[in-house]
Amino acid sequence: MKDPQQMKKTDQGPLWGKTAIVTGASSGIGRSTALALAGDGAAVVVSARRKDRLNVLVDAIVSAGGKALAVAGDAAVPADIDRLLQHAMAWKDGGEKYDIVVVNAGRGLAGGLLNSDAGQWQALYDLNVLGAAHLMRRAGEYMVGRKAGHIVAIGSVVGRHISPFGGVYGATKFAVSALAEGLRREVCGHGVRVSLVMPGIVSTEFQAVAGYNQENFGKNVAQFGTLLEPESIAEGIRWLLAQPPHVNVSEIMIRPTGQSYP
Repeated sequence: MKDPQQMKKTDQGPLWGKTAIVTGASSGIGRSTALALAGDGAAVVVSARRKDRLNVLVDAIVSAGGKALAVAGDAAVPADIDRLLQHAMAWKDGGEKYDIVVVNAGRGLAGGLLNSDAGQWQALYDLNVLGAAHLMRRAGEYMVGRKAGHIVAIGSVVGRHISPFGGVYGATKFAVSALAEGLRREVCGHGVRVSLVMPGIVSTEFQAVAGYNQENFGKNVAQFGTLLEPESIAEGIRWLLAQPPHVNVSEIMIRPTGQSYP
């Protein structure tokens, strides 16, 4: 991951005047996305459970001349999601509004339907599906009222091409893709954009948290060569957000060049 101090210093940029909310921002794709959007001029509200990491991220953004606010919380808990949005609406440096929501918080689970830990299924769905749905609903309601806004949901390649090695996790991301498209059809007539981003294999903390290791993951993906870094996904998000308001990039899939499956 790039040094946060290398975040592009800018007085203005394509997202100047916009306020973005990024969940799951303490590491990985969320952290890189927050840095990228701040580098393009957006004021950024970052959220995750690990407040200490959020504070480090905010310090990096502010030291580079950007605007950032940390709001710790659990993206699986509706009350925490509502509190996040309330803080964004009360943040004067962000204009007491928000224009972009990146629904990124999520976790994985190693194994398919037969051999994954069933004791983790509920927590997985609470975060990846129900938490995401609650945030998308609240943000959608607000943006419809404003007749503008952009919601970016982070899905996964395995949400489109289900793998037997991650079937339950893939099912949650399949659901996220359905939620994103359903929401897009609900709100597009009100000037609101919804995009789905489906990363391939990205080198982050995700694999270890999901229960993957060298034996059940590392040896299998070695054949794909260089894996993606979180910045690769952040660049894709930054690109789709920079499109003109009448252009909605509905979905993008970003894989390592050598990833043949899934």
